[in-house]
Amino acid sequence: MNTSNNTILITGGSAGIGFAIAKQLTSLNNHVIITGRDEQRLQKAAAQLANTTAIVADVSDPKDVDRLVKTLYKDFPKLNIVINNAGKAFAYDLITEGANGFEKAGEEMLTNYLSIIRLNEKLLPLLRRQQQAAIVNVSSIVSIVPNHMIATYSDSKAALHSYSLSLRHALRQTPVRVFELQPPLVNTEFSAGIGGAKGIPASQVADDLVKALSTDNFEIRVGNTEDVYHLYLSSPDAAFQPA
Repeated sequence: MNTSNNTILITGGSAGIGFAIAKQLTSLNNHVIITGRDEQRLQKAAAQLANTTAIVADVSDPKDVDRLVKTLYKDFPKLNIVINNAGKAFAYDLITEGANGFEKAGEEMLTNYLSIIRLNEKLLPLLRRQQQAAIVNVSSIVSIVPNHMIATYSDSKAALHSYSLSLRHALRQTPVRVFELQPPLVNTEFSAGIGGAKGIPASQVADDLVKALSTDNFEIRVGNTEDVYHLYLSSPDAAFQPA
């Protein structure tokens, strides 16, 4: 699909992968709408980008989502790309007493999976009006090969992976294409607690996404994740190496 002259929503666009994607796409003559929970941080990010609108919204809050959707239908009727990037992760040992895994998993599943279904469902009628449109679900390689220290985060991304496959199939006869972005560890503030400093730059993720959009490569495995994926196919035990 075309990678310029689009109207694009990026959730969680004020930092990390979302900001890097926004920066790349605004440089290609797209209008980008970024959302986030922190207004000050969001406005600071928008000030560094051209042709960008910032809207404060928490994708896990139904009222915020309803307000966001109403604004998009009213003010951005040409919206044709939605990048579901907002996420939440906790690093903890599953068997540690008092880890509150149930509560952590609930927050991760809501933000990383259920909220995406809700937003996509509300925006699909608008996307289907466009000549060409796309949904990009930002997943992770842990959707295929889980990491035991972020086990429930991995679970939420596995659910998102499965949903992305089904949504792509459901929309196959429509103008809406469904992409899944599967980065490895990325050096962002979001991943600082799990060794993010060792990860790839967020700009590399953004570059690979733009290339994939232009070539209709729906499964986007960034960096070494293609190798990890094929290792998993040949030897799941070898791929799952707890750190």
